[in-house]
Amino acid sequence: MDWPGIFAFSIPPLETLVRGTVMYWLLFLLFRFVVRRDVGSMGIADILLIVIVADAAQNGMAGDGKSVTDAALLVITLVAWNMALDRLAFHFPPVRRFVDPEKVMLIRNGRKLRDNMRRQSITDEELEAKYRQQGIESIDDVKALYLEADGNVSVIKRK
Repeated sequence: MDWPGIFAFSIPPLETLVRGTVMYWLLFLLFRFVVRRDVGSMGIADILLIVIVADAAQNGMAGDGKSVTDAALLVITLVAWNMALDRLAFHFPPVRRFVDPEKVMLIRNGRKLRDNMRRQSITDEELEAKYRQQGIESIDDVKALYLEADGNVSVIKRK
């Protein structure tokens, strides 16, 4: 057992920080601006963090030439960026608008807003399933339906 090799850095720590930072921002931007926001899905940052932390941790656990210390530093870098974005978004509205997509109205006064549905790649079937899940039988009973920033749907019923 090579105890020092397990815990010694196998690449310079600054390189790990830079690699982690570049990959975090690259994937964040891809998820935020390119990947479809699924109806009722987890938040973008949640998915991103799970995927890249799992991959970063795997490098240290697999023993493929990377040390546990390298993997730990990378995971800490990724979690730090995620926490920093959450805190900045909480305190600064411009950051919040960048980090979280705005809500999108998909139904107004019983009418589907086709342009908004098209931009979000939401089918009629998906939309209908969402208002039925809210206990609404007909689109005529919907005053407004929004796709929220986290992918969930909120419905305002007509009175």
